[in-house]
Amino acid sequence: MMEEEELEFVEELEAVLQLTPEVQLAIEQVFPSQDPLDRADFNAVEYINTLFPTEQSLANIDEVVNKIRLKIRRLDDNIRTVVRGQTNVGQDGRQALEEAQKAIQQLFGKIKDIKDKAEKSEQMVKEITRDIKQLDHAKRHLTTSITTLNHLHMLAGGVDSLEAMTRRRQYGEVANLLQGVMNVLEHFHKYMGIPQIRQLSERVKAAQTELGQQILADFEEAFPSQGTKRPGGPSNVLRDACLVANILDPRIKQEIIKKFIKQHLSEYLVLFQENQDVAWLDKIDRRYAWIKRQLVDYEEKYGRMFPREWCMAERIAVEFCHVTRTELAKIMRTRAKEIEVKLLLFAIQRTTNFEGFLAKRFSGCTLTDGILKKLESPPPSTNPFLEDEPTPEMEELATEKGDLDQPKKPKAPDNPFHGIVSKCFEPHLYVYIESQDKNLGELIDRFVADFKAQGPPKPNTDEGGAVLPSCADLFVYYKKCMVQCSQLSTGEPMIALTTIFQKYLREYAWKILSGNLPKTTTSSGGLTISSLLKEKEGSEAAKFTLEELCLICSILSTAEYCLATTQQLEEKLKEKVDVSLIERINLTGEMDTFSTVISSSIQLLVQDLDAACDPALTAMSKMQWQNVEHVGDQSPYVTSVILHIKQNVPIIRDNLASTRKYFTQFCIKFANSFIPKFITHLFKCKPISMVGAEQLLLDTHSLKMVLLDLPSIGSQVVRKAPASYTKIVVKGMTRAEMILKVVMAPHEPLVVFVDNYIKLLTDCNTETFQKILDMKGLKRSEQSSMLELLRQRLPAPPSGAESSSSLSLTAPTPEQESSRIRKLEKLIKKRL
Repeated sequence: MMEEEELEFVEELEAVLQLTPEVQLAIEQVFPSQDPLDRADFNAVEYINTLFPTEQSLANIDEVVNKIRLKIRRLDDNIRTVVRGQTNVGQDGRQALEEAQKAIQQLFGKIKDIKDKAEKSEQMVKEITRDIKQLDHAKRHLTTSITTLNHLHMLAGGVDSLEAMTRRRQYGEVANLLQGVMNVLEHFHKYMGIPQIRQLSERVKAAQTELGQQILADFEEAFPSQGTKRPGGPSNVLRDACLVANILDPRIKQEIIKKFIKQHLSEYLVLFQENQDVAWLDKIDRRYAWIKRQLVDYEEKYGRMFPREWCMAERIAVEFCHVTRTELAKIMRTRAKEIEVKLLLFAIQRTTNFEGFLAKRFSGCTLTDGILKKLESPPPSTNPFLEDEPTPEMEELATEKGDLDQPKKPKAPDNPFHGIVSKCFEPHLYVYIESQDKNLGELIDRFVADFKAQGPPKPNTDEGGAVLPSCADLFVYYKKCMVQCSQLSTGEPMIALTTIFQKYLREYAWKILSGNLPKTTTSSGGLTISSLLKEKEGSEAAKFTLEELCLICSILSTAEYCLATTQQLEEKLKEKVDVSLIERINLTGEMDTFSTVISSSIQLLVQDLDAACDPALTAMSKMQWQNVEHVGDQSPYVTSVILHIKQNVPIIRDNLASTRKYFTQFCIKFANSFIPKFITHLFKCKPISMVGAEQLLLDTHSLKMVLLDLPSIGSQVVRKAPASYTKIVVKGMTRAEMILKVVMAPHEPLVVFVDNYIKLLTDCNTETFQKILDMKGLKRSEQSSMLELLRQRLPAPPSGAESSSSLSLTAPTPEQESSRIRKLEKLIKKRL
């Protein structure tokens, strides 16, 4: 019963002392402890097991019990001390609270006394300053009244003088007086309810209206809409009238400007009517010569009449541009069939020159339409498509010399008048686009004819493969067209020109590059076994001639140049075209076409070298390897393979010096093609004796060394082969060596032979195992049991392979087999 009561007490105590995780975490932060007894998840059983892990440890149980009792006693003492210390806390707290309340009451009384004294002081100050405030208000009101009366006197006198001067047309005095009267009238806006003030305001408005009508009448008299201008030029009266118009309603100023410009350009509309010969594009120079004369005449006669801030000369020029654009658009729509590309370019060139003239002379501050557009400055680059825009003269010079590496000139400031007239030519730029289509077609045909006439490029072994000069000519012409078209328009004509560019980039890729790649022959061209075994160095020629290899490399280099330049062309076109049309500029298809040419060229080079090595591999597979009696130097077929590699690879490497990455691709593709073919022919060498397998292993090692040195073979500068290439060669040729090592191993006991095969070949399978057994010359009856054993061993865990590692090829074998392997290793080391 006592034990049950104790258990219930413990459970109730645990329920009471169960703390939340937040409280437990706070306790651990305030009172950190490593004692297991302080842990929230304390387990008494685990704690006891920790104290007494073994039966022998129970010997000191009394000592442990005493320690725990001592700890309990200390805890009781601490709790007792804390409880006693809290006995008087409540009484002390109440006493402190009472003292604080008394202090607050005293402080409140002092604050109230201070507030009462402050109010008395404020009342005293108000009584002292009451009379002073009254005097101050009186002074302010008196000053305001005097100022208002002065303004009223000035306004009344000014209005009378203004009306008198208006009748006498004394505009010079009116200009100064009117501004002052309007400034004074602003002070009376809050007094408009007074009849006298309202009457003066109405008289000022009436005077302004009368001045406006009178000035317009004076200008109409001086510059009638019909007839000639008044002789003697402008008068001082009109000059002063312009000063008055600056102060009046802005509509008066606009009306004066409009009538003057209309009268000034009336002669132009008569001289260059649509039915006149001088109105056509071939005489467009006369339009611009006429306005230049008119601007000079204006400066001489009327330059001082209008205020400088009116910019009348620029306004005349801008209105002339708007009229000219409208008239040219109208006449070109009427005579569209007569527009030729030379005539169109002539008119555009003269128009853009005139717009440049306007930009030099005027600032463009009067332009109010949205025709003009700022061009972003391109980033610096050495590529032709990213250079500063050349002048037409420099373009012609660059085209003649074919030189795009001229020193860069500082970029001219943006032309605010660009397109103000030349915009009218944009609907007719299809004539220019069609002309460029025709010119590019003729250019491609000329490239084809020149290539046939001049033949393939000369072999180049010093500076890398030569890029065909026609591709540079093509992109120089592209740049010229792009710059010219961007000066004419940055809208749909640029998209049409881009389509033309895409068309002839594809034609260049197929007609000039792919069309001139040498064709592979279908004849085998192989040698007989006897002739191969007797061949000497230099007796076998490559499938492609030296000129053909150089041509393939040159086409590859040209395609690589075209690929990079086409990407830059796309970026430049996107800079030139309007932002809304950027997504329609896409030359990805053309870049893919050049990538295809590059891949085809590399594949041709690989096929050529691969085909040259085929007769040697065929001879290897047809040799009687079971009759080989001793291991000697490398076999004749290895010498033949090395000879072809030394003949082709240096030529290809030297001609691809400018495109090293594609030479690396060639090496990788050749290794991926040659090594599987070599292993395929290796399986055809059957049956093989032990000595024959040793000779084949020596030959395989020789080929492996040659392939590892392939990228720098025959070169004076030895470079480390790329890691990606080395990995492919090591993996492929190591597999061939492992196959031969399995062939060399004795096939008995069967379990050891199968385990050696699984260990040496990571991609082991029954098909490869069957071929190895055929190479060893085993009978079908023997092969069936070994194949069955392999199928059983393949799913075995790695531990099984480890247990048989001691039975590998390096393990003790019969004396004769061991001596043969040692001799083979010594021969390989001697060759290295």
